[in-house]
Formats: sequence, structure tokens, C-alpha cells
Amino acid sequence: MATYEAAGGWEALGDPSRLAIVRCLAERPRAVGELADELPISRPAVSQHLKVLKGAGLVTDRAVGTRRVYRLNPAGMAALRDQLETFWNRALAGYQDVVEDETEETS
Repeated sequence: MATYEAAGGWEALGDPSRLAIVRCLAERPRAVGELADELPISRPAVSQHLKVLKGAGLVTDRAVGTRRVYRLNPAGMAALRDQLETFWNRALAGYQDVVEDETEETS
């Protein structure tokens, strides 16, 4: 299940508006209205993007009075980081294999 959620996270971040929302939330938790004030999209659009991000496990929310305040979900972000680290380690290992093969061929 964690792999599926991480894949959904990458897909969710593929949208420029959702990526901008995540960047804002990385600074501090915010309500929908605060996000809409900072971004060139409407409150309803921000709400829809937050719904996608929440479904992907990247944000959480809590009620504060009549508002909902959104913040990054540490577990969801950690899953993305772990997956990216896996990609990076595989790429480095592949690069190392190519370099070692070229070195053996020229020896």
C-alpha cells in the first residue's frame, strides 16, 4: 500500500498548482483562504487540489474554528523521499557499473 501511495504522491505533484501548494505548506500550515491569497487560483480550485493532495497522503488537515488548516503529512513526504533515494541509489549504482566496465575495457 505504501508503494501505491508514493506513486500517487508523484502524480499529485505533477500538477503545477499542487506543487505550488506543497511549497507554500512547506513554509508553514495554512488555511484554504491563505493559500488562495498567495496563488493565482480560486478558493474552490485550492480546495480541489488539497483534496487530491490529501488523497495522495501528502497533506493532512485539522479543524480550527470554522476553518480547516492544512499541513504537509510527514509520513507521506517521507515515503516520497524514500522512493527518490531509491531511484538515486540505483542511478548511482548504474553509473558506477558503466564507469567500471569502461575502465576494464581500456585496461
